[in-house]
Amino acid sequence: MEHLHQGDILKVENIRHSVLVASKDFFNTSGEIIGCPVIHNSKPGPLHIWISTENTEGYIHCEKLALLDLSVRGYKKTDRLPIPEMMNVSDAIQSIFEYI
Repeated sequence: MEHLHQGDILKVENIRHSVLVASKDFFNTSGEIIGCPVIHNSKPGPLHIWISTENTEGYIHCEKLALLDLSVRGYKKTDRLPIPEMMNVSDAIQSIFEYI
């Protein structure tokens, strides 16, 4: 299995939208990732972050985190999110779990 990195964008078997790898590299070595869908036809919002890369364009839905076992699904790495944009996504995900 190919080593995946936080910020990679994948096309995953039986998932309609592209998936952004949100989990840290160490976690990804397990064969599982935590990912967020990248949805082209969506609306902006505090947890919907617009991205536009060479091969991918759409809103990352940060509130739709999902654990995906890639050892049982086919996938293909299609793109990579630049680090500054990944930091914005990471901050949005972290805000979901913060206490007031």
